[in-house]
Amino acid sequence: MAIVNGPNLNLLGNREPQIYGVTPWDAFFDELEKGSNSNLSYYQSNVEGELINFIQGFDGDGIILNAGATRIQVLPCAIAFQLFQSR
Repeated sequence: MAIVNGPNLNLLGNREPQIYGVTPWDAFFDELEKGSNSNLSYYQSNVEGELINFIQGFDGDGIILNAGATRIQVLPCAIAFQLFQSR
């Protein structure tokens, strides 16, 4: 299972802490791993095309996508997910 975070989510814990909190993503992910029965992996990119490449190339059980500020590549992301689901 892969957790895929989009643009600006690498700033969790630093960006607008009054809204998003002060916990950095790495600490949050560590807690997710401890409480999960699945083998979790993590990918983050600020480049939308890299997110699509990751989704298309991922060979695992599932993907949880937090697209963040992704706006321009919404349709290509949707198509990549359709391809992933049809495997």
